[in-house]
Amino acid sequence: MNFEADVIERSSEIPVIVDFWAPWCGPCQALGPIIEQLAVEASGVWELIKINTDDHPELMERFKIRGIPAVKMFDKGEVIAEFGGALPKFQIEKWLDEHLPSEQKQTFAAIVEQLESNPSDLDALESFVDANPDFVDAKIMLAKSLIFSNKDAAAELIDQVRPGHRDYHQVEPLGHLLELMELELRDEHPTQAKLVSVKGHLRNAEFDQALETLISTVMVDKSYLKELPRRATVALFQWLGPSHELTKKYRRRFDMALY
Repeated sequence: MNFEADVIERSSEIPVIVDFWAPWCGPCQALGPIIEQLAVEASGVWELIKINTDDHPELMERFKIRGIPAVKMFDKGEVIAEFGGALPKFQIEKWLDEHLPSEQKQTFAAIVEQLESNPSDLDALESFVDANPDFVDAKIMLAKSLIFSNKDAAAELIDQVRPGHRDYHQVEPLGHLLELMELELRDEHPTQAKLVSVKGHLRNAEFDQALETLISTVMVDKSYLKELPRRATVALFQWLGPSHELTKKYRRRFDMALY
């Protein structure tokens, strides 16, 4: 085994996954057959190299490996992902799905970067979703982008993401926001009127006013419609992201309103 040729140089052509193991290591014996089978199933999408650490202690030091089994994914000569221990097959498959580079992922990353500078330009994202119907991350992002402007399209995208997907946790808060956006004024209930007014703020990207109204509603009647005011506020924080200035501004006030 020539590490520079078989791993570093080869990873410029195809991802290389290295399993650092030893014959005396019980967890290594459990992991080995699983990752070897996955390599066969990959059909050339990535390659597996197994390195006996007893024979190559210098690599243990080079990559700061403190325990085995240790699995590292190399792409273009660099470690881009890793895990330790004998994970079950489904967790390794999830790890591979998340980290294996692909042309799709590169294109999607470029679209995400473009959206950060121009969030309203959804043409590239919509085209990508149409061309890659199995790329769930893109569907979730498009649903998130449409949730306040086109609730029907967002609902259709949300319905396509099934429980168990690694990013399903992003779909649940979108469902709460969708419930809010579908709310219609049907009676004189003051809480309902307040929540309906939030819809207008969200459509106009007036997130400051939306949070003000939601939190005031939580203070008065947080249990309305199975706690929709509370659920929608939490979902909007998640939609904005934890580092957004409005999340930081209103989170403490919201926490105080709950108690």
